[in-house]
Amino acid sequence: MSSQGGAPDAAPAPWYSAFPAPKDVELGALGREEVIRMIKSADKGTQDFVLVDGGTIRGSINLPAQSLYPSMPTLYTVFKAAGVPGWFRDYISDRGDTEMQSVILLGGIKGWVAVGGEFVETMDGYDANAWAKKE
Repeated sequence: MSSQGGAPDAAPAPWYSAFPAPKDVELGALGREEVIRMIKSADKGTQDFVLVDGGTIRGSINLPAQSLYPSMPTLYTVFKAAGVPGWFRDYISDRGDTEMQSVILLGGIKGWVAVGGEFVETMDGYDANAWAKKE
């Protein structure tokens, strides 16, 4: 489709272009094995983290990416004893907080699912057929 001048219309900017780029792009990461160990420890009452993944892994919460940046002041207060990545890591750093971390899951949720076994057992509402369609 073209504009009235005959030039092709530009693709819309991605949603995140409305926000500043994260200053620290070298995010820390945790492997699946470490995260599942943390989940098992949390099941025993020793949870000192918040897992944000879309709400599929047991005990995690869903924070749509588009809501993260404008919600950081509130999230920082709520997650003071936990962690969330990128912009949130900048927010933590800007406050001089050296105790809180923001890391990513190595391989993401798709890597978690690919391993199967105890990993998918920790997912609420896991449906192998639905995940097969996402590959």
